This record gives sequence, C-alpha cells and structure tokens, in this order.
Amino acid sequence: MGPYSEELQYKRAEAIERLLKNNPQLDAITKSMWEQKLKGLCFNEDSYNARVRMIFSGVKRFTDEITSRRYGIN
Repeated sequence: MGPYSEELQYKRAEAIERLLKNNPQLDAITKSMWEQKLKGLCFNEDSYNARVRMIFSGVKRFTDEITSRRYGIN
C-alpha cells in the first residue's frame, strides 16, 4: 500500500463499478465480493491510514525474522 491518493481511490471505485456493470454473468459470491471491495474503499486519508495500520500492525519485518533465526532470538 502506498501513500493515500484520492484520485487513485476514485479510479479504483470506477474500475470496480465498471467490472460489475459489464459482467452481469458474475455469480452471486463474486459479485458480492466486489461490492464489498467497493464499499470498503477509503475516501479520506485518515481512514486509509487507519486501515494501513490495522493491516500491518501484526506483520513482522523481514529483517526481524532473519535476525531471530540467525541468532536464535524469539
């Protein structure tokens, strides 16, 4: 995830809307998934940054993993 861009978020929303509009044959599960993705897009920087923190808060950095393996640190 990169820095917040309102323009990019609107482009993503338009792409998802286009996908839903142009593919009426999508099964209910796939259509529902894309509708949820559309509803879940962040359209302001604060909610975007909160989402990034939530997603990456439990992720270990790769260098931490290598260090702990190399030196037996947990």
